[in-house]
Amino acid sequence: MYFHSLYDQGFARIATVTLPVHLANPDANATEIIEATRQCSDNGAAITLFPELCVTGYALDDLFLSAPLLDRAEAALATIAQASRDLLPLIVVGAPLRHDGRLFNCAVAIHRGTIVAVTPKQHLPNYREFYEKRYFSTPSATTTPTITVAGQRVPFGSMILGATDIPGLNVGIEICEDMWMPFSPASALALSGATVILNLSASPITVGRGEDRRLHARSASARLCAAYAYAAAGQGESTTDLAWDGHTMIYEAGDLLAEGPRFAAGTQITYADVDLDRLVAERHQQNSFADNADHLAASANGHLPFTCPMSVSFTVNPPRTDLGLLRPHDRFPFVPDDPERLAHDCYEAYNIQVAGLIGRLKAIGNPKVVIGVSGGLDSTHALIVAAQAMDRLGRPRTDILGYTMPGFATSDHTKSKAWELGRRLGISFAEIDIRPAAKQMLADMGHPYADGAAHYDVTFENVQAGLRTDYLFRLANHHGGIVLGTGDLSELALGWCTYGVGDQMSHYAVNTGVPKTMIQHLIRWVAASGQFDQAVAEVLESVLAQEISPELVPAGPDGQMQSTQDRIGPYNLQDFTLFHVLRRGSRPSKIAFLAYHAWRDASSGAWPASFPEHEKCAYSLAEIVKWEELFIRRFFSQQFKRTALPNGPKVMAGGSLSPRGDWRMPSDASPAAWLAELHSALAGVPGSGIDQAH
Repeated sequence: MYFHSLYDQGFARIATVTLPVHLANPDANATEIIEATRQCSDNGAAITLFPELCVTGYALDDLFLSAPLLDRAEAALATIAQASRDLLPLIVVGAPLRHDGRLFNCAVAIHRGTIVAVTPKQHLPNYREFYEKRYFSTPSATTTPTITVAGQRVPFGSMILGATDIPGLNVGIEICEDMWMPFSPASALALSGATVILNLSASPITVGRGEDRRLHARSASARLCAAYAYAAAGQGESTTDLAWDGHTMIYEAGDLLAEGPRFAAGTQITYADVDLDRLVAERHQQNSFADNADHLAASANGHLPFTCPMSVSFTVNPPRTDLGLLRPHDRFPFVPDDPERLAHDCYEAYNIQVAGLIGRLKAIGNPKVVIGVSGGLDSTHALIVAAQAMDRLGRPRTDILGYTMPGFATSDHTKSKAWELGRRLGISFAEIDIRPAAKQMLADMGHPYADGAAHYDVTFENVQAGLRTDYLFRLANHHGGIVLGTGDLSELALGWCTYGVGDQMSHYAVNTGVPKTMIQHLIRWVAASGQFDQAVAEVLESVLAQEISPELVPAGPDGQMQSTQDRIGPYNLQDFTLFHVLRRGSRPSKIAFLAYHAWRDASSGAWPASFPEHEKCAYSLAEIVKWEELFIRRFFSQQFKRTALPNGPKVMAGGSLSPRGDWRMPSDASPAAWLAELHSALAGVPGSGIDQAH
């Protein structure tokens, strides 16, 4: 394995091409196709997709019934095949072909000098501007399953083309109108194992059709857990009655990876690197996908709707070099970069939390809510969730009993923020100084701190964390309330919480489904969207500017406060790893590969809306590997805390760590296999910090 190779990391590069078509001139079109394919080959593409009937042109009408045109089309295919001998990609072009005494609108797959397979169009449009049934036929049960093209006898029909040397690359093909059907050929292909669907199209453009194509391509890719590549005809097609925009796009499981310019002159090539591992993992996790195939097979007496696809193999021999990675790099996979999408996700996430708390309060007799407020991100967000819940229940906010409980390292700044937030929200608020009780406990234990030593170990920290939770539970008993948990998803993943009588425990936990990198955006959205008045919004904005700290250890001589991220790693990276563990089940080395591309350059790629400029940063490969290794070790060793997790709503589509929901694992499992995979893949890779000895 070469760490920096996209093919070794479970990706495949796909190119979709629109190019100038020379109407009724197959020889000229072959030249255009060969030249575009050379560019795709030079750029490491495993597949190159061209538009429907690009060998002849689509808008030819009755010329399709002319023998000279059909003869030259077949000769052009032979020319393309000959030129492909030294080219990398599987080439998929559109051409009219005669077979069984009829004419078919076909996709022709060519690779390394061989015509691999031919797939005919299954649904011919014959309405509005389309008259395909005047010229072409559809395949039937009696159609011969092989065809002779340019002297080569090859399979003819619905096809899955599997790459022998790129795991997971199984290609299915449909043509234009096929995509618009209620049950498309792509559905049968995907249920039979195709992970990549190619659509050769000659769709002319009218107002709104481009958006319709996006809708269908995105929907198909999401529903089929597949990549969907689309290439439409453009410049050169007849404009007698129509216009053409040369639309190209590539989707993956509902996500747009790349889209080419429309109405552009000359050849346009759109590249994207498709994550085959992701598609396979999505299907493994969604076991109803396979159930659907079984159900359809059973209901059709053992046969899937349409003809069961034939299987054909081809060998790519992809380059094992650093080709980069051509796809969007999400630094924050839990947080959308698009401002509108981010606002929408914040609206939904916040309301999920509020609705969850309302449901729990109503179910248990509407008790008061007891919450510890530190002035940090998590407790602030839990508090504004509780305040919104009380408002919607028509209850006074004074039914929220907030407490700030300063310890040995609590700063005046955070304590003042807690008080200010409590006052402006109008909740019941009080202060309990836990230091006397903590000193007594440490003295009873014989801890060195009780004798004046600056001994700040885990016992010192957990005495404070435990006392705070102990007070909250007893206050809940005293006032007839429940303790509202404030810990978030990222802390649970890393076990950054005190078990039992500590911040790991509560009666209901509203933040356990929200990662740390999303919390700040939720607070910012609450402040900006008018959920509370301007006075509250101002405090929320000031909370966002603080260093993330548990404030359990006093500041050092330099005045530097205890930093969570210095201990357990940057949440930027740890949430990145968490997403790919929960949602993808990815190999550690692949997570490092993706993180490297997402985080190596702060100046490239998109950042979420309103992300502070001074916090935009980059990480080296060595830093990425260091913190991922720590994540793996802590994720395994801290599972026992998640096994005893209180109730709380799942919020993010990326997953949760509830032992009753998304994540189940034994508390005594070993991380050895995961660490070994990471070390093996990166051993000797320059800049990784792992030497060849591993």
